[in-house]
Amino acid sequence: MRLNYKQTGQGEPVIIIHGLFGSLENLNVIANALSDHFLVTNIDLRNHGRSPHAATMDYPSMAKDVIDLMDNLNIEQAHIVGHSMGGKVAMQLAHLFEDRVNRLVVLDIAPVSYQARHTEIFKALKNVASQNIADRKHADKLMQVHIEEVGVRQFLLKSLAKNEHGDFQWRFNLAALDEKYENILADIKANDSCLCDTLFIKGNESDYILPTYRDVIMSRFTNAKAKIIHGAGHWLHAQKPDAVNKSILDFLRATKA
Repeated sequence: MRLNYKQTGQGEPVIIIHGLFGSLENLNVIANALSDHFLVTNIDLRNHGRSPHAATMDYPSMAKDVIDLMDNLNIEQAHIVGHSMGGKVAMQLAHLFEDRVNRLVVLDIAPVSYQARHTEIFKALKNVASQNIADRKHADKLMQVHIEEVGVRQFLLKSLAKNEHGDFQWRFNLAALDEKYENILADIKANDSCLCDTLFIKGNESDYILPTYRDVIMSRFTNAKAKIIHGAGHWLHAQKPDAVNKSILDFLRATKA
């Protein structure tokens, strides 16, 4: 599968991976900051953005997609930065293809399985998909029934676009994401510990990384350390972009021990 991507900057390669329902545009704030120092490849995962759709949706497959892109771009090794579901893809990649990873940055997600927390979002997305949408305002009104948070609706609406017939539809493959949602909630596949230098960045108001996950994180990533961004939740890169970007840059540019 050939993933859609955008490449900027020059220097050591960095791959940036977005989360569920997102696209490469969602992490532009990170890509723009890193492109002053690195060759940044910002990607759309399968079933998202402008990348191809597929029935399969699991972390080994998504990790292999990224490796295939790196091969096509002649990138032997790269820093990998992933947010949420993209962070799990990044962690899975590091376990399956550790020699291809320089340093790893994981934004507000842990290598554990999660309980379902997108039920109302799926209801809202299906509601929009079942209607003849006149404009984004119409779609937003339909989504309000299930999603109160304006910011969440605005994030999702970035993936609403007109098709070749002029009809609004979701860019992401809603059917596949819904059908394979349990795979997205699942833990990553790992038989041993990854030794690459790893930074976990957590929003202090988020519950995606809990203190009880520390042992499993350290067992999976021996050389892991953590950074907490205060005043931020799960969307820490949008809420505290300067602090997040500084944390990533400081980590990636630090001299190796």
